[in-house]
Amino acid sequence: MSNTSLATLPSTDRSDVTARLRDALLGASFSADGLLDLLGASAYAALARSETVPALRATRGDTPLETLVRLFLLQQPVRHARVADVLPVQDCLEGGWLMRTGGDEVAATVDVRPFGGPGGEDWFIVSDLGCAVGGAGGIGSHDERVVLGVGGASTTLAGVTVRTPVASALDLGAGSGIQALHAAQHATRVTATDVNPRALHITALTLALSSAPGADLREGSLFEPVGEQTYDLIVSNPPFVISPGARLTYRDGGMGGDDLCRALVQGAGAHLNEGGYAQFLANWQHVEGEDWQDRLRSWVPRDCDAWVVQREVQDVMQYAELWLRDAGDHRSDPVEYQTRYDAWLDEFETRKVRAVGFGWITLRKSGAAQPSVVVEEWPHPVEQPLGETVRAHFDRVDYLRGHDDAALLAGHFKLAGEIVQEQVGLPGAEDPEHVVLRQNRGMRRATRVDTVGAGFAGVCDGQLSAGRILDAIAQLIGEDPVLLRDRTPAQIRLLIEQGFLEPAG
Repeated sequence: MSNTSLATLPSTDRSDVTARLRDALLGASFSADGLLDLLGASAYAALARSETVPALRATRGDTPLETLVRLFLLQQPVRHARVADVLPVQDCLEGGWLMRTGGDEVAATVDVRPFGGPGGEDWFIVSDLGCAVGGAGGIGSHDERVVLGVGGASTTLAGVTVRTPVASALDLGAGSGIQALHAAQHATRVTATDVNPRALHITALTLALSSAPGADLREGSLFEPVGEQTYDLIVSNPPFVISPGARLTYRDGGMGGDDLCRALVQGAGAHLNEGGYAQFLANWQHVEGEDWQDRLRSWVPRDCDAWVVQREVQDVMQYAELWLRDAGDHRSDPVEYQTRYDAWLDEFETRKVRAVGFGWITLRKSGAAQPSVVVEEWPHPVEQPLGETVRAHFDRVDYLRGHDDAALLAGHFKLAGEIVQEQVGLPGAEDPEHVVLRQNRGMRRATRVDTVGAGFAGVCDGQLSAGRILDAIAQLIGEDPVLLRDRTPAQIRLLIEQGFLEPAG
């Protein structure tokens, strides 16, 4: 990355300049849809992988949109006169969005990337030059002050976040401001924190250029900047990488092992209002002789329900290689690369770490006497956004906690939407070996049920109570209805817990 990536940032005091810049960008169709139309799907996807050659080939013309792509996305100097036809160039120079590069050319001081909001909003994510997208290609810089743009992790967190209207939200470790930007759409008040003051400045630029309300920006680590304040929603895509040392602020936790993620989760309960959610991305260690699920359960505050989903596991060598490449170390001197690789493996060996898990953690402050803590592995495809699926999970937790088996049998249920049934068995067999219910939405779960469970789910339309349905099934299969009522509630609970059945009404 060039030294211009850490140039002086645009001013946040010139709201008039920011507004005119936004109008000019939108006037030239500098939007997510506009980019897709201009570049085509293949070049657009390549740009997301930090491959710029296809986009350079697609922007050889002289249209306003091509000019903006070369200027802000590809970081190419552009003739002053050409930019003046598209942007209020003098205002942008004075406001710090552009700089002169010698001769008659100007260049961008930051990466400005269109991003489509969940409601079709035209947003712009600001980041340091060369840092719009992380990944295996590496950003090629060891400067800890760099601020990355939107990547897979940040969009994952945005997708799983519960989006109910709230009075207050906290984005902890704001980076380029994408989580704060989402939160501003449904929170009356947004607070954003970061240990890097440059990140807070860029968050302010992202919000302003996206025409979103400003946030209360506070510098500091973890919950220190907010004191004892509490919130209805806390989100964080923290520097979760488990590494030897804290070389890169944007990704390395700076604590031993997975202690930063543990501290974040353990501290969230004290900063949540009753009924509030805290949602994080995290890495956690798989330690020799220890159940990783028990490790995660030990992090959960006593007054919170939790849902932890492990999406991926890497052995320590894969993990070290991923993040060494992320920092561009694979392009350094081979001896230096080997030294760094050894340091990672030494650290893991000392801590008896055999693998590292990645996933998301959701807490909901319930104050329940017996909190629900679900820790599971689900590496399969899901349907984003999942925010409503997450909220519904905790609604079902409340329902099941408040209904014993007798109340469950008295309840009325209906089959959730887009559930299909699959029968598995040998061709020509009279009866299937087993029956599988499968979701086509949300978590896209599949669960095996017996013939009673399949029959029960199939007739649940909210009209009859669970007990009456079981009595009818008992009569059909010639089984004692009392015995069937005794053994079936556990299966009903599982179907409700996993979202196959919903309480009617």
